[in-house]
Amino acid sequence: MAAVLETLTVPRASAPLAPISASSFSGRRTSVRFSEFRGLKIRSTASLASSSKISFRGGRIVCEAQNTATQVPPVSDDTWQSNVLDCDLPVLVEFWAPWCGPCRMIHPVIDELAKEYAGKLKCYKVNTDESPSIATKYGIRSIPTVMIFKNGEKRDAVIGAVPKSTLCTCIEKFC
Repeated sequence: MAAVLETLTVPRASAPLAPISASSFSGRRTSVRFSEFRGLKIRSTASLASSSKISFRGGRIVCEAQNTATQVPPVSDDTWQSNVLDCDLPVLVEFWAPWCGPCRMIHPVIDELAKEYAGKLKCYKVNTDESPSIATKYGIRSIPTVMIFKNGEKRDAVIGAVPKSTLCTCIEKFC
């Protein structure tokens, strides 16, 4: 399956983006927000010129939303026992690989579930390329596979990039 890459071209502003005075400048790093592109900003090391204008060099556009997403932590051979099998709560584990398109499709769903079931369910991800022994032990032959563990035992499994409602139905049996 081919990946689709998107490119955003931000035109050079013909009018000033925001008035910035020397008195409001409080350091070497500053941000400029684009009103048309909510969630995007330019981060740049800036220097004050003699006319109190900011010179942008080496700026990069950063999506502010990247810091708001829940990161489901990875689990590996070293942490499997303590994080999954010895956990008091039910545990949802997504088996995935970086090259797997359907895995990338289900990542946001797993992130949402981790937020919604916080305190009732722990969520982890296992990269099958980095921890093949765990995948082999549980018979993972297709990814993504989502398994639910309770009291150290595998209780349910869902194979493929399924809708959130399917995963919620499985989770509700154990929470």
